[in-house]
Amino acid sequence: MIRQALVLDANILIRSVLGQRVRNLLDQFTDSTAFFAPDEAFADAEKYLPPIFERRGLDWAVGAAALTALPALVQAVDGDVYGAFEAEARRRIRDERDWPVLATALALDCPVWTEDADFFGSGIATWTTSTVHLYLKIPLSHGS
Repeated sequence: MIRQALVLDANILIRSVLGQRVRNLLDQFTDSTAFFAPDEAFADAEKYLPPIFERRGLDWAVGAAALTALPALVQAVDGDVYGAFEAEARRRIRDERDWPVLATALALDCPVWTEDADFFGSGIATWTTSTVHLYLKIPLSHGS
């Protein structure tokens, strides 16, 4: 049963392809947490991952397969869903390039998982990879 939700920033999507920690958290909590990311975050991951793999001397075919499999764990949110929150998100975020993630969080009324400090102070709860386990293990109380 899904009891909570998180919006993932592109840097979290990238980390889920590059390493095991984020991917393990996604796998572990997929039954209890709905993970979302704006379509723009997926586009950013697709843009930035190939050069990262090249710089590190890694096989992009492996990375591409991991990225292709990611929508099974993280649902892409279309701009039609979060677009109505663009102006509000741009007002709240320090780096306006991050507005789609914040707008998605506003549209879905849930926190953001990111490593980007620009989300701090936006009025939306923000979790990092080192702290997100606290959120993922805390059941929401209903009606209290």
